[in-house]
Amino acid sequence: MKSKANKSKANLACEFIGIKSINPFWLASAPPTDKAYNVVRAFEAGWGGVVWKTLGEDPAPINVSSRYGVHYGQNRQVVGFNNIELITDRPLQVNLDEITQVKKDWPDRVIIVSLMVPCEEESWKKILPPVEATGADGIELNFGCPHGMPERGMGAAVGQVPEYIEMVTRWCKQYCSLPVIVKLTPNITDVRKPAEAAWRGGADAVSLINTINSITSVNLETMSPDTSVEGKGTHGGYCGSAVKPIALSMVSEIARNPETSSLPISGIGGVSNWRDAAEFIALGATNVQVCTAAMLYGFTIIDDLCDGLSDWMEKKGYQNISDFSRMAIPNTTDWKHLNMNYKRIAHINEDACIQCGRCFAACEDTSHQAILKTGDIDNRKYTVIEEECVGCNLCEITCPEPNAIVMKDIDTGEPHLSWLHHPENPYREEP
Repeated sequence: MKSKANKSKANLACEFIGIKSINPFWLASAPPTDKAYNVVRAFEAGWGGVVWKTLGEDPAPINVSSRYGVHYGQNRQVVGFNNIELITDRPLQVNLDEITQVKKDWPDRVIIVSLMVPCEEESWKKILPPVEATGADGIELNFGCPHGMPERGMGAAVGQVPEYIEMVTRWCKQYCSLPVIVKLTPNITDVRKPAEAAWRGGADAVSLINTINSITSVNLETMSPDTSVEGKGTHGGYCGSAVKPIALSMVSEIARNPETSSLPISGIGGVSNWRDAAEFIALGATNVQVCTAAMLYGFTIIDDLCDGLSDWMEKKGYQNISDFSRMAIPNTTDWKHLNMNYKRIAHINEDACIQCGRCFAACEDTSHQAILKTGDIDNRKYTVIEEECVGCNLCEITCPEPNAIVMKDIDTGEPHLSWLHHPENPYREEP
């Protein structure tokens, strides 16, 4: 079987925990990777790899109808996606047979098998050998799903307990020779703790984030949370572009944590375009996993992902993914280290201003009263009061016209001064 030729000029091939991939884009464990039919179509389209939808013990779970909820933006744009689906509802052996055949037919593509079984040693010991026998490239431990088989206390119930993560990871390393990726839940206070536990247990890598507990909306006619099953609703797993900021933060926390700085990361959470992927890689990921974007636009979105990333790399002079990997980490720090003598102020470009007044309303009502409004209703003018402006950039954010408001650096002539050494900090450290 042949997939379409990679039109990319930059080298998108990458290696993750010893696993070679033709590009950094994998489909995440989810409905798009539930069966051979889907996975083959994905490989034909050009995806570098897949994480096969989570396998578990027989009997397979029963899913409900319906399963998905949505959080819309303007013009029905899908901002966030919610699902209440469980792990695969197909028999274990059927999945194993299909994985074996697909890997045989597509030896150059990555197949990672997602797993979720009870937190018991015998359960893991039993399922690992047949999974390894498929020829798959690795396994991913699903410690993140909000509905990790509710009655069995799996998924996020395990991912929220570092001791369980470390224990199960050790079992997998003991009974399986494949690389082990631990998929982390975001439903936790400090993601560094489960990452450290996975590292101690011998994990080869972590992947994050899994979905976030959520209810996307309430039907005010039926008073039922969406998604509704016979008039009843429950929390689900939130994903899509809305979760990207949370995912980026958690990825960066692990990447810059001294305890886990060398831990390889597969980035997940709101990857919708090539820029999202580049941001994940710059903050510590080696590759990225995609789900919601593929569900919304189909597998051919891989063309835009690869072409966009390749074009950007070529313009920047990056020949390989590793050339910009983790480049943003040195510029990611704690608030206490930021320069308190650095100053920016807003500047309004009158030629580009459409006189809508949104900047004035935002600043006057909710910020620092740093914008002056003059003129009449037919000829309004907005000017920044520089001495009042604190550079919060709220006006720039609310402005609908690109480049109408820009933030300009102001040379204060003052040296770098962090809060650690600020004279008004009662707990300041002496330089």
